[in-house]
Amino acid sequence: MQNNHSEGKKNLTPTLNDKKDNNLFGVLNINKPVGMTSHDVVSVLRKKTGIKQIGHTGTLDPFAEGVLPICIGKATRLIEYMADDKEYLATVQFGASTTTYDIEGEKIFTTDKKISEQEILSELKNFEGEIEQIPPIYSAIKINGKKLYEYARNGETVDIKPRKVFIENSKLTHFDETKQEAQILIKCSKGTYIRSIANDLGRNLGVGGYLTKLVRTQAGNFRIENSIELDELDVEKHLINPIEMINLPIINVDNNQLTDIKNGKSIPCSKKDVSTEVILVYNNKKICAVGQIDNSRVKLKKVFLQ
Repeated sequence: MQNNHSEGKKNLTPTLNDKKDNNLFGVLNINKPVGMTSHDVVSVLRKKTGIKQIGHTGTLDPFAEGVLPICIGKATRLIEYMADDKEYLATVQFGASTTTYDIEGEKIFTTDKKISEQEILSELKNFEGEIEQIPPIYSAIKINGKKLYEYARNGETVDIKPRKVFIENSKLTHFDETKQEAQILIKCSKGTYIRSIANDLGRNLGVGGYLTKLVRTQAGNFRIENSIELDELDVEKHLINPIEMINLPIINVDNNQLTDIKNGKSIPCSKKDVSTEVILVYNNKKICAVGQIDNSRVKLKKVFLQ
């Protein structure tokens, strides 16, 4: 969001709202390794920090790697305000299909038929804009209170409804015609299953397709080039001020207004042209609250002061 109310938003250094009793406040850009669940990463950080209030902004399958934003402490209450668009680099193997749509599943179809780079480029055009996709049966989506992969493991059939997702861009970055292996960069909305895209792309081309590798290169404002490996992580050193990662207008309050904020009282705001918008309230480079502007006042929705 571009606006003229982001004074002070640039060049902010990572700041902890409250370090008393090890109560850290901020976000981490973790590069999740293959083989770990997103919850595994959270568990590691809970042990490392001694803080239970830790959460991620969007699950990555154990098979996948890459950007996994983690919120620490009360910053978990800001997850809903963070951008949720995603970007992935997917490696797709053509010539077969699997039960899970990735390398971990059993092959259920194979062919010796070869496809060309031009055929892939032509078909990729059908995977842009708003599309409908059916999630993989091996996924954590719940139907009638039961996860899809539980149906699959029990050999049960279930009616999976297609879901609308938005693909901003899908770009073929490399294709090895001999190996029939492609790398595709996909920028998409939250909830998009890249495994389904690989499977559907291969099916449409008549040769089958499945993922052999998946790297999340972006999640909202978090990029993989700025991510940190778990074994190199220094939590306080790498903690990011959430202000830098949330695309919302910002107002700065003085110390005299902090008492009103602590008591949950609304505060005045002269920024008439951002009325009805959610806004971040901060003081001394620290988030104090999230509010909603109403009649030239900010009504507080969430407060981060003690």
